[in-house]
Amino acid sequence: MSGQAAPESLVIGVGNPWRGDDGAGPAVARALAGAPGLAVAECGGEPAELMERWAGFERVFLVDALVAGGRPGSIHRLTAEAPLPVVARHSSHGVGLAEAVELARALGELPSKLVIYGIEPGHLDEGAALSPAVATAVAGVAQAILDESGRRR
Repeated sequence: MSGQAAPESLVIGVGNPWRGDDGAGPAVARALAGAPGLAVAECGGEPAELMERWAGFERVFLVDALVAGGRPGSIHRLTAEAPLPVVARHSSHGVGLAEAVELARALGELPSKLVIYGIEPGHLDEGAALSPAVATAVAGVAQAILDESGRRR
C-alpha cells in the first residue's frame, strides 16, 4: 500500500476520440489524468459500462459531446438530481447519455452526486481532430471539474 487515499471523485470521458469532436469527453479525461483526488476513465457510453466504472464513487463527472443546437464549443452543465432534460437525449452515440443515466436511476445504481458536462460538437467526422472551439471547451471543462471538486493542478 502506498498510503495514499483512494480518489474521491471519478471523471468519465465518454466518446470516440477518432470521430472529431466526439472525442471531447476522452480529451477532458486525459487532461485530468494524474490530478490528485481524481480517478479518470474513458468509455463509449454504454449503460452497463458506465455503471461498472462509477461503482463505489460518491461523486462522478461525465463528459460527452452533446448535440443541443448551440455553437460548437458551448458547454452545458447538468446534474442527475432529477430526470435529465430532453436536450441531454441527443448524444453523438446510439444510446444517449440521458438514457444510460435514467436506466441507472431505475436500477438504483446512480452515484450520490452525478454531474454531466456536455460540449457542443462542431463536427463528428471519422479521423478528424478536435475543432479549435471544442479544444478550448475541453480546457474549460477540465478546469471547471477541478474547481468543482476542490482540486488544484
